[in-house]
Amino acid sequence: MRQFIKTTILLLAILFPALAVAHDFEVDGICYNINGNEATVTSKGLYYDMFFVGYSGSVVIPATVTHNGTTYPVTSIDEIAFYCCDRLTSIDIPNSITEIGNFTFGCCPELASIVIESGNPRYDSRNNCNAIIETADNTLIVGCKNTIIPNSVTSIGGWAFSYCYGLTSITIPNSVTAIGNGAFEGCIGLTSVDISNSVTSIGRYAFYNCQGLTSINIPNSVTSIGNYAFFWCTGLTSIVIPNSVTSIGNEVCKNCWDLTDVYCYIADLSGVSCGNELFDKDFSSDYSGRTLHVLKGTADAYRADENWYPYFGQIVDDLMPVHGDVNGDREVNIADVNAVIDLILAGNYTAIGDVNGDGEINIADINAVIDIILDN
Repeated sequence: MRQFIKTTILLLAILFPALAVAHDFEVDGICYNINGNEATVTSKGLYYDMFFVGYSGSVVIPATVTHNGTTYPVTSIDEIAFYCCDRLTSIDIPNSITEIGNFTFGCCPELASIVIESGNPRYDSRNNCNAIIETADNTLIVGCKNTIIPNSVTSIGGWAFSYCYGLTSITIPNSVTAIGNGAFEGCIGLTSVDISNSVTSIGRYAFYNCQGLTSINIPNSVTSIGNYAFFWCTGLTSIVIPNSVTSIGNEVCKNCWDLTDVYCYIADLSGVSCGNELFDKDFSSDYSGRTLHVLKGTADAYRADENWYPYFGQIVDDLMPVHGDVNGDREVNIADVNAVIDLILAGNYTAIGDVNGDGEINIADINAVIDIILDN
């Protein structure tokens, strides 16, 4: 969508060379529109030479602005006001700003410093994080190439880092439970992402077109992966999918042409909702170089599932869970005790559930899991 917006702007400039996005007035290089008795920061607009003229360098938004003898409080930043300002390096936002539009700072690759003045009633940039956080719900809504996500943030908002080409690595702390739609879309310079074992959902387009990523280890807290989450990650060679995942969207890893290994710890496919074309072919339409690694004893189930078998040259059950890890989340805890109980009640024998190796699943396996937990 962001690329579409930029393309549309340029197309309009071509079709209507005299077109300019209107603003009511400009003071000290910042454009404003008047909304009643208040002022809104807006885009610099389009000009006849077909170039989108945006803000550059360091921009300090004032709390008030005077025009024709009238002083207005500056209370909002318009949608896409700073979108695609590829020479913008820093932004200072006063505590008078209580509304920031969508995509306002998307596609600002050189943006390195974001400061919200203390005392702002809605937003903050706590701990010098170089980001904009909605204070009430601890959602990070705007990031930049130098952002350090604070431990108090609980979610990363939609398109927070979209097309931030300068971002090379990011650590998502264990306070974060959700990665929003398009959160890191188009971050082509991103080569390293550390997703904490607290995130439960990865939104649609979350890492779309992150061409620098080569591997993804999805933590065993994640239950849902959105549509197109890793679409067009052309450099991705491997991905780890934990057993906790119960919902996988459409075309999650489509156009990941270098993908050679998928490590899937899902033990029971019957409880997993899968979208279309999870993994597609490369340009040569050859799956022979792509391997799906699954848990011991589960390969036949994957070979019988049309969501998985068509996209791999081979499916091998070469993954061994941690001893006692019955539910496949790569940890041994009370959840594994419950998993053994479920197997006993269902009368279902699996090698994974036979923790003590006696060829049966019974109370002895429950005790074996408990012993492993206590020993650890």
